Amino acid sequence: ILLLLLLKACTYIGCNPTIGDVVVDRYSIPILCPREVKSGDYVRYHYNVTFQDGKTFDSSYERGAASVGQTGQGRLIAGIDKGILGMCVNEKRKVTVPPHLAYGSLGAGDVVPPDSTLVFDLMLLDMWNKADLVVTETVSSPRDCKRSVKRTDFVRYHFNGTLLDGTPFDSSYNKGQTHDSLVGEGWLIKGMDEGILGMCVGETRNIIIPPFLAYGEKGSGKEIPSQATLVFNVLLADLHNPKDDITVENQVVPEVCARKSVAGDYMRYHYNGTFLNGVTFDTSYQRNNTYNTYIGMGYVISGMDKGLQGVCIGERRRVTLPPHMAYGEQGAGKDIPGSAVLVFDIHVIDFHNPKDSVEVHVTHKPEVCNLTSDVDDLIHYHYNCSLLDGTRLFSSSDYDNLQDTVLGADKVIDGLDEGLRGMCVGERRTVIIPPHLGHGEKGATGVPGSAVLHFELELMDLQKGVPEGYLFVWVEDAPLELFQAMDINQNGEVPIEEFGEFIMLQVAEGKGRMKPGVDPEEIIADMFRNQDRNKDGVIVAEELKLKVEEDKERMHEEL
Repeated sequence: ILLLLLLKACTYIGCNPTIGDVVVDRYSIPILCPREVKSGDYVRYHYNVTFQDGKTFDSSYERGAASVGQTGQGRLIAGIDKGILGMCVNEKRKVTVPPHLAYGSLGAGDVVPPDSTLVFDLMLLDMWNKADLVVTETVSSPRDCKRSVKRTDFVRYHFNGTLLDGTPFDSSYNKGQTHDSLVGEGWLIKGMDEGILGMCVGETRNIIIPPFLAYGEKGSGKEIPSQATLVFNVLLADLHNPKDDITVENQVVPEVCARKSVAGDYMRYHYNGTFLNGVTFDTSYQRNNTYNTYIGMGYVISGMDKGLQGVCIGERRRVTLPPHMAYGEQGAGKDIPGSAVLVFDIHVIDFHNPKDSVEVHVTHKPEVCNLTSDVDDLIHYHYNCSLLDGTRLFSSSDYDNLQDTVLGADKVIDGLDEGLRGMCVGERRTVIIPPHLGHGEKGATGVPGSAVLHFELELMDLQKGVPEGYLFVWVEDAPLELFQAMDINQNGEVPIEEFGEFIMLQVAEGKGRMKPGVDPEEIIADMFRNQDRNKDGVIVAEELKLKVEEDKERMHEEL
């Protein structure tokens, strides 16, 4: 028992034991030795063989191929069978084998004379056993792992591949792209198919694969020799299943949601686009512009088309798209590799439908309301204008005077013109204006393209107007004898002073109305010039009669 303990101790401290007449000189022992050769193991090793006088008669190095054999099964010369036991991968040792444990009294043809003592200089490259399993070790793992690799998943991963002695044979990092494959479908070597199961995106794992679960006797090209154990350091970048649909999570839905988006809507939204490992590939925030598109109509990748439906204005959500609902096997340019799962964190700014009309919501209406605003009226109003996300654009409080406009005169955007109609003085409203009734796709100074606008309105003053092309209209029926009513001193002539006095009297008594927003003296002067046919400074009955008939004829032609 003491001898066995001593031999075992020698294995670790580098002493040079004699094992059944085999002398072992362990002259180079690796610091780490997770496993030692035992009887029944397969080994792959390099060697130089010399006689005791130092003359070399065989070398695996010269042949360019390591030797492979199984210990304890009589397939190696007895001295090597004993002398290789307890070796570590990358260990170097000299094994002196006496003749009776080598080729004995017969020797080996013309190469090894009878009764030759042989000195083997060994370097162990690899070892495995048929009972070996794939060995996995997690080096690092993400904090959150909602899903791990299972059979039939498609994975993208980076790796460094080495032989058991540390010799590199391949690296995805050197190629600048991940290795992409289905799992459990025979696309990968059996050991990788098994070793990658259960991994999470962002996890790093060491995977040791014995030769019979790797490339076996055939090896692979010049880099992976026959019967090589493979060691992979794997970083899982991505996974999905070909049957996956989009997933929606991390939703933040506003308390008020008048309607949800549907196919055919036009949407403005911000987004951050990342891969499953959190690396950003694109963001609208950096460009300081929303992404604007129709949804559900094929203008964007199919997963986004689907993920943007059923949202509320102001909603935030995370949408994860499998590659077959994103950019597929081809990827997109340099930024998005093939077969990449994409994650979009979305903030919906607004959306509308080309068929949308102006939305009007009355927030306050006065008890008494005798007049309401209409086309041709001159109105004065307060307003605040913002985007639907609350971004303030303009306000009448930015100016010294109230905002004013004549309705129907193309002085303001169509949606605002419509939203200001039918209001009472003192009434307050909120008005939602789709872009096709606002500033359209191009927008305006300070207004983004295709923006839905939110107006808060208060009507402060209202002056009823006159139809386009008119300076004065009768509110009540005109006098039957208009000239006689206009000719105040009854002298048969009406100068401009008398004409102006008559018109102002009609306005004061509420019988007629002048065009609002224009100086009354200018209106009276224009009206007088229109009636004074011969330009002699007075109007007579014939001139007024002729003008009235012309107006009737013009109206008849227009009808």
